[in-house]
Amino acid sequence: MYLVREIMHCKPGKVGEMIKRFKAMQPLMKEVGMTEPARIVTDMAGGEPFWTLVWEQETPTLEKYLDLTRQTMGDARVQKIMEGYHDFVEGGRREIYKVE
Repeated sequence: MYLVREIMHCKPGKVGEMIKRFKAMQPLMKEVGMTEPARIVTDMAGGEPFWTLVWEQETPTLEKYLDLTRQTMGDARVQKIMEGYHDFVEGGRREIYKVE
């Protein structure tokens, strides 16, 4: 099992908009086969940088995660939900962990 974390550093006041977008994507992710529920967590400590959002998703294999990600990103409904999200984000990164 693997844990994939998409970490996004949002612009001031824009975390809420990104939360709405990720929550809107959850049913579509489930529809295409992401059986493990995703988690959305936000920064409460005010560390560097502020306004951080993390989308966590467990997956049995990295291949499955990448296949389902390609499938969902090609979906017109997901593209509509995520349209313009760069206006809310300053940067970010992806972390991948093996669950022991």
